[in-house]
Amino acid sequence: MQQKPSLEHIDPNVFSSIFIKQHDFNHPNTFLSWHFHPELELVYIKNVSGKRHIGSHLSYFDTNQLLLVGSNLPHQGFANNMPVNGKETIVQFKPNFLGDAFFNLPETFEINNLLERSKQGLLFTGEEKDKIGLKVEALMETSGFNRTLLFLEILNDLAQQNDYKVLNGNGYAFESDLKGSHKVDTIFSYITEHFRDDITLEAIADKTGMTVPSFCRFFKKATGKTFTKVLNEYRIVHATKLITETDHTITDICYECGFNSFSYFNTQFNLITGKSASKYRKDKRAFLESN
Repeated sequence: MQQKPSLEHIDPNVFSSIFIKQHDFNHPNTFLSWHFHPELELVYIKNVSGKRHIGSHLSYFDTNQLLLVGSNLPHQGFANNMPVNGKETIVQFKPNFLGDAFFNLPETFEINNLLERSKQGLLFTGEEKDKIGLKVEALMETSGFNRTLLFLEILNDLAQQNDYKVLNGNGYAFESDLKGSHKVDTIFSYITEHFRDDITLEAIADKTGMTVPSFCRFFKKATGKTFTKVLNEYRIVHATKLITETDHTITDICYECGFNSFSYFNTQFNLITGKSASKYRKDKRAFLESN
């Protein structure tokens, strides 16, 4: 069951303004709940599959990931199942970890722009991501001034990248409206637990103590999407996971994900993924067999 969002308290380190932790098969990440924190979070994940849940964005991955999550942007732990050769490196830092004026200098303008963009959640997709990821891992072996220099080099590298995706472009962050965001979280928690069921607008509006019209206006303003669109996206993302990881028939997957019409499922799958469910399965298997 999806927990309510918690404010993760990141203990300050008297020896460093950058907090770094690394997880592997012997030391898995045990903090996978839905949470947020004032610190930005840079994450490099290698040889691990998992789930990206950042703000209103939800998707699964099975390749190396380089992510930058902005301040107070709700997210969940990414590396759900850590294989023997898997590794996850997490770097957390305050927006002003080098002082209030440092990133306002002309020389750091592009890094400041990067930190602003990170409020929407960034996924780096270019060829350079793994080279930068190796530098992120190398932070574990440095300390003091050398760690700060290497980290600034990483931020500068990221600021130069054009190959990235915005994950939470129409989503929300707690810094904008803490009270409203708690309501949004209640909605997402309910979706997570009940997406296989027939969720009515009356039922979900009641969960937030609003009338249906008020709920619809609130949700569209908070996420940029209608509730039906978000619910369909969540169900289709789950469908892509089942298509990839199981041999269930497409028809069975349709109903297992909460759809009660196979034709509607096909329409939504095409709309959200850009291809049919059968084509998605064929392409995914071809990709896995070639790697």
